[in-house]
Amino acid sequence: MDELEFLRGRVYGADHDDAGPRPGRSYAQLVGGPLDGLLLDVTDRPGHETREAVGLPTEMGHYGPGGRALYAPRPGDGRRYDWRGDAP
Repeated sequence: MDELEFLRGRVYGADHDDAGPRPGRSYAQLVGGPLDGLLLDVTDRPGHETREAVGLPTEMGHYGPGGRALYAPRPGDGRRYDWRGDAP
């Protein structure tokens, strides 16, 4: 199993030992980029925030440690966030 396959279905920012989705939570799938396949917990985000882009800290992007992967909700499908690039 490669690293990308290992990450699929896991929740971004969750503890590595228990990174699966939890019952009663809402998730959006990250599509493309360094976090492809991870799930983003959007349960506690107000409705207007689920339509806004997010910058997620990650070491796996273009800028390495301290960088962020930028994702925005897919128009018409708030359950998927598409990669828009990396930022320092």
